Amino acid sequence: MLERYYVHPDTCDRVRSSWIGGPIERYVEWLTENGYSSRTVLRRIPLLMEFGEFTRQHGATKLEELPGYIEGFILHWVKKHGQGCKTDQARKKVEEEARNPVEQMLCLVIPSFGDKSRTREPFQDLAPGFFDYLQNERGLKEATIDHYRSNLRSFENYLQEINLHEPHNLSPVILSGFVTNSSGLCKTSLGTRCTALRVFLRYLYRERIIAKDLSSTLDSPRMYRLSSIPRSITWDEVNRMLETVDRRTPIGKRDFAILLLLVTYGLRAREIAALTLDDIDWRRERLRVPERKADHFTAYPLSPIVGTAILDYLQHGRPKTSDRHIFFQVMAPYRPMTFSGVSGRASHYLQKAGIPVSRPGSHTLRHTCVQRLVDADFSLKAIGDYVGHRSAKSTEVYVKVDVEALREIGSGVGEEIL
Repeated sequence: MLERYYVHPDTCDRVRSSWIGGPIERYVEWLTENGYSSRTVLRRIPLLMEFGEFTRQHGATKLEELPGYIEGFILHWVKKHGQGCKTDQARKKVEEEARNPVEQMLCLVIPSFGDKSRTREPFQDLAPGFFDYLQNERGLKEATIDHYRSNLRSFENYLQEINLHEPHNLSPVILSGFVTNSSGLCKTSLGTRCTALRVFLRYLYRERIIAKDLSSTLDSPRMYRLSSIPRSITWDEVNRMLETVDRRTPIGKRDFAILLLLVTYGLRAREIAALTLDDIDWRRERLRVPERKADHFTAYPLSPIVGTAILDYLQHGRPKTSDRHIFFQVMAPYRPMTFSGVSGRASHYLQKAGIPVSRPGSHTLRHTCVQRLVDADFSLKAIGDYVGHRSAKSTEVYVKVDVEALREIGSGVGEEIL
């Protein structure tokens, strides 16, 4: 397989002469089978050879010992290649450049490492039963547990940054410091973070891991019902955004279909990511959206423009795969898109079109769909059913702003009502 990438036999011999030459070649075969570009393969082989040399110099003699050298190698790599990094984000990118190929290869050649890396949870050593508790005792859905996982991983990283390794050293001051360092989150996300942390602290106290219940020391930000304004955009701005999509490319075909689903049906990002080929009934022209928040599914008439966009992507953009999901990543390995990937594409095109909106993302387009229905005088019940709201209270926020009436007042047309 190496001969596919290198012309000179001596180069292939040098790779195979590495004490981990066999695992490297096996990893190259895996990359090829999963559709990685030649450029990616050629960039990763020298990195892995350097990893092999690093581990050999530090005493490794068996493949099973390699996981213990990952962090040391990453520090070595960042010190060597990250000198010009001016931000933590840039440094993190250099770190991931080394971590991803090494861990991918080890998952392939050391099955036990693959099992461990897939099941690694935040605070796994401190509270190994916490996520089982969330699922089995509290009955939370996997999507909700993912939010707990993400927030607790941030908390775990924060404790590592301040060199706090013993749970009995936790205090209200430390918890307050973590919340303060989360200032980049909106109030809703910050409230979710505080909730996850309180549940975790109560669990630690219940299991006698900490001596005092610290959950009461955490206050969520105060939020008032109907205090926010939906971050929708106008229909002219929607058209402007759609015009920025290059529909000649596979990624453009995919993203155009995603954007249309967002603005036409007001779907959530996770609902689009979960769509499969079985959810489209081409004969009856129906789109089925399963597993909505209210534990039901919604069937929509399949709009001709949406159906045409999806069909164009399926025929000319979607990678060949046996997986039934509709939308996939365009870069190898070809995996189904995640909800964050869907939201990220919406954010990308909103910014590309120069549309000013706070926190641009998939919900911006969902809000736009709902606001358009409100402006068309549909009932709140009909709108809530259409977009899958669990409660009419979720829809009420959209009637706070009568956009057209405000425009009239702003232009002087509605002065007689003042």
